[in-house]
Amino acid sequence: PLPPQPRKKADMLSLIHLAARHWWLLLLRGLLAIAFGAMALAWPGPTAAALVLLLGAYLLVDGVFGVVDCVRHWSQLHDRWLWLLDALLSLAAGIVALLMPGLTALALLLVVAAWSVVAGVLRIALAIRLRKLIEGEWWMALGGLLSIVFGVLLFALPDAGIVSLVWLIGIWAVLLGAVFIALSLRLRRFGQSARGG
Repeated sequence: PLPPQPRKKADMLSLIHLAARHWWLLLLRGLLAIAFGAMALAWPGPTAAALVLLLGAYLLVDGVFGVVDCVRHWSQLHDRWLWLLDALLSLAAGIVALLMPGLTALALLLVVAAWSVVAGVLRIALAIRLRKLIEGEWWMALGGLLSIVFGVLLFALPDAGIVSLVWLIGIWAVLLGAVFIALSLRLRRFGQSARGG
């Protein structure tokens, strides 16, 4: 058998090749995030219930994509628990938002803020794991940093008005979507170069 470190590197390379083959899933997640953010910015005055449903739907779809992708490629993922935890956090936050619309705005804000900070830390950890294997891993780290900043802002500004929060959420979603799209295109280029064309 291979020594532990080369095996881990081989597993990570396998994961990167797998992600490169399915780059379009990350592109779709990015497009959904931008669409959500654009809607939040275009209609900043909707009721809190509409915002909760919109945010819950985005988080639910994002989580489902992440869980399905993780389960489909479980044996090929080296840090499978980090990938799964990131997807499950998104899924759980989406379910809470959709199934408990009666939550106060503050309770929802705290759930989303906590999800954002934890998901950001997980994405930065994954980027650090990938840094020696691919170029452009900083896109994932940037997405993680954006999520952490967003979560901290939500914790720091719990008394901001609903319109201010909608704008903050919309800007975060558009920026995160742009990072996901850039990372997906980077994965696509990596996959093309790995196949020799």
